Amino acid sequence: MAHELNRGRVSPAILRNADLDTEEIWRVRVDLAACLRAAARHGLEEGICNHFSALVPGHADLFLVNRLGWAFEEATASSLLICDFDGNVLSGDGEPEATAFFIHARLHKTVPRVGAAFHTHMPNATALSMIEGEPLLWAGQTALKFYGRTVVDEDYNGLALDEREGDRIAAVLGDNDILFMRNHGVMVCAPNVAEAWDDLYYLERAAEVQLKAMSAGRPLVPVRPEVAAATARQMRAGDPESARLHLESIKRVLDAQAPGYRL
Repeated sequence: MAHELNRGRVSPAILRNADLDTEEIWRVRVDLAACLRAAARHGLEEGICNHFSALVPGHADLFLVNRLGWAFEEATASSLLICDFDGNVLSGDGEPEATAFFIHARLHKTVPRVGAAFHTHMPNATALSMIEGEPLLWAGQTALKFYGRTVVDEDYNGLALDEREGDRIAAVLGDNDILFMRNHGVMVCAPNVAEAWDDLYYLERAAEVQLKAMSAGRPLVPVRPEVAAATARQMRAGDPESARLHLESIKRVLDAQAPGYRL
């Protein structure tokens, strides 16, 4: 299902005095690799087809992304690619997957507030994208983390293999953070890698518990809108620090069990 990126010969970006090997950039590489490994451990990936990206610190026109043909479990800090918005690989060995480029490059370019974008076909959230109506029904506390932050892309158009489809997806996202892509999967967008990971993990947990409740065949009991909104505000106030701690815990576990992600 993964597709090679065929852009022809595009002139590479001219980077004057650009240092792509700074400590800050390496930290983002390590964090992104940790998220890819953790997503694999939680079963949130699908073969070699899903992709995570993050803007390169100090370079608003460059982004890091996992390479074509590598499973999430194989990701290392050094294996991640640095690409420009024209499809040139400026650092790294390999190429981005085609849909990864056309979705993530256009998203980062047209919605610059998005510092990190995680796209998966994780099973429970994807299942909700296939059901008629709003995906989340605001009946569980974990789901309230996303209250007022989601939007549904109702127009599935097949694989994203051109810039127009990437631009369309970015336009649908708008001011939201979570994009349910009808018949497809989800896109989680955040200011940084830690918050993207935190949202991705809890989105799948919220979807899982909702599907379990729906399977009982009895009506769900939604939280009152005013309580849902107030709870969402409470959660969002602490999200940046909670997300940082969440990612640090992921890295500690990996450091003990599979430290190769740092290579």
